[in-house]
Amino acid sequence: MLNTGDTIAAIATAIVPEQGSIGIVRLSGSQAVAIARRLFHTRNRQPWESHRLLYGYIRHPHSQAIIDEALLLLMLAPRSFTREDVVEFHCHGGIMPVQQVLQLCLENGARLAQAGEFSLRAFLNGRIDLTQAESVVDLVGARSPQAAQFALAGLQGKLAQPIRHLRATCLDILAEIEARIDFEEDLPPLDHEAVLHSIEQVFCQVNLILATAERGELLRSGLKVAIVGRPNVGKSSLLNAWSRSDRAIVTDLPGTTRDIVESQLVVAGIPVQVLDTAGIRSASDRVEQIGVERSRQTARSADLVLLTVSAESGWTQEDEEIYRSVSDRRLILVINKIDLAHPETVIYPAEIERVVKLSAAQNQGIEDLEKTIINAVQNQELQAANLDLAINQRQAAALTRAKIALQQVKNTIDQNLPFDFWSIDLRTAIQSLGEITGEEVTESVLDRIFSRFCIGK
Repeated sequence: MLNTGDTIAAIATAIVPEQGSIGIVRLSGSQAVAIARRLFHTRNRQPWESHRLLYGYIRHPHSQAIIDEALLLLMLAPRSFTREDVVEFHCHGGIMPVQQVLQLCLENGARLAQAGEFSLRAFLNGRIDLTQAESVVDLVGARSPQAAQFALAGLQGKLAQPIRHLRATCLDILAEIEARIDFEEDLPPLDHEAVLHSIEQVFCQVNLILATAERGELLRSGLKVAIVGRPNVGKSSLLNAWSRSDRAIVTDLPGTTRDIVESQLVVAGIPVQVLDTAGIRSASDRVEQIGVERSRQTARSADLVLLTVSAESGWTQEDEEIYRSVSDRRLILVINKIDLAHPETVIYPAEIERVVKLSAAQNQGIEDLEKTIINAVQNQELQAANLDLAINQRQAAALTRAKIALQQVKNTIDQNLPFDFWSIDLRTAIQSLGEITGEEVTESVLDRIFSRFCIGK
């Protein structure tokens, strides 16, 4: 574990040459104010008070050379993010001002913060719990407005609150059980049905929260969608219509697309990477052969395959062969060019469940495609839950352990085993729920969580 008694410093804003007007250097710790006083010189007699901006110059403490004209923000403990004294130098943007100011802070008693150390201190000092800390990372890395909203909900405690409630319920049940173990003769008989009912309620709530794991993964990692099919069925036209741009070259010549063409979209709040692939067919041209092989590889690695066929030519033997090669993937059949022929002429395999009929050239049916994609990647349990949550993989793993333990408690009760057996699995459930919020967590888990943060967080 890091020495939390040190005063730490880091650049808190993204620094890009010739971009951005403000760069922030952040300090946290007992020496933060003392270091600031050595480096920052105010104009006139401005009071150094908490949550007040000061205007002045950052000077080298020995040469008195001016490093930058800046603002200084003081946030004294405990009214700060880390619940320590926090100082921020608001410098001019760019690389040199903030780097010089950071170097001065390090030369005057601070050490460089490690990844996530500011947020780690906020957690260790009780300012935030683990779910809120992880929401900070999610908010910074959000790739869509919906992802940002879910991250903000987590930061406001909307995951921690139900988890704490479930854990408190389990603790109450455990207290009743252990009281019967120690003082059974002095207490009335335990109501087995009431206990089982409470356990069942917790079990159902855990299941509901677990159902948001897939949504959480989609919001964080996004969805990779591959448009595949034989040449000249309108794959590139579909990409252009969907992305509202001319990302791919479109001609009447089969084999125009030779390499993977990519576009980044957001569909119902989910980041989507759309990959237009070369038409799959037997090719004598070496370059086209490479493109076809890349198309097959892309289809195998995609989260969702849009198998595109032409209403004009119907379902061909080539379509059948391509379908068989991707039938093990999550798949949507896209019948394109319905402006040229009736889609009912396409006789496709009956086992294909999801079908969208559209005209990329006429920009028809794109909304239907997006709705079908969302239905394909979100399970019904999640849609029914409708929770303002999106848990991550670590939280899902802990909830799964809690779910298994609760099921074991129910089995133990059904088998009329002694109270000691009830308490063993109930303790496991309590520990697993505590791991989510950080009420029960190991140092190695903290290291793994906060190592994903940027240094300034």
